Amino acid sequence: MRLKYSLVLYFLAIISFSCTTEFQFQEGDILFQDGDCGDFCDAIRKVTQGYDGRDFSHNGLLMKESGDWFVLEAIGKGVSKTPLHSFLDKHVDSNGNPKVMVGRLNQEYRHLIPAAIEEAQKHLGKPYDSVFDFENDAFYCSELIHFSFKAANGGEDFFTPKPMTYKDPGTGELFPIWEKYFDKLGVEIPEGKPGLNPGGMSLEPVLEMIEL
Repeated sequence: MRLKYSLVLYFLAIISFSCTTEFQFQEGDILFQDGDCGDFCDAIRKVTQGYDGRDFSHNGLLMKESGDWFVLEAIGKGVSKTPLHSFLDKHVDSNGNPKVMVGRLNQEYRHLIPAAIEEAQKHLGKPYDSVFDFENDAFYCSELIHFSFKAANGGEDFFTPKPMTYKDPGTGELFPIWEKYFDKLGVEIPEGKPGLNPGGMSLEPVLEMIEL
């Protein structure tokens, strides 16, 4: 009888734990977002699928300040510190859930996080890198995260830049949306230049990808 009673208590404890345990954000999490930016996002998705076949068009680095959560991100207005709730509310699915996955650094690399966050904050207010150039003092989303962790890693690449393409893999031709975009900027399309995008970054082995 005593054994049966103990087993009942054990299973009740398991059920109670599973019902109350929720996902907990951690500083240094990289938030991968499936945003809707029309033809641009479609082109990004076509050239790189993310973790588990997911589509990601944006990412940002999570930090905590005075007890509140913020996302360091490079967006159209420049490098910004966005409240977490605002970031999560940008793009939601039909059930109202954020279209976000979390990339969490493996334990052996987590010592890099404080320095990476400090580095990312140095770039607050700098312009968005509209030409996707590693050599200028502007940043797009994945570029900000890349250079922040590179600085934290003693100047060695932590994430791996790859040759970027603006061509449709189905046709081998440049996406019209990118031709129009770079023509308007008056610069050559940086085909083959090094870069990173959110989908590719989500595949990096230094990260564990987690559902919210």
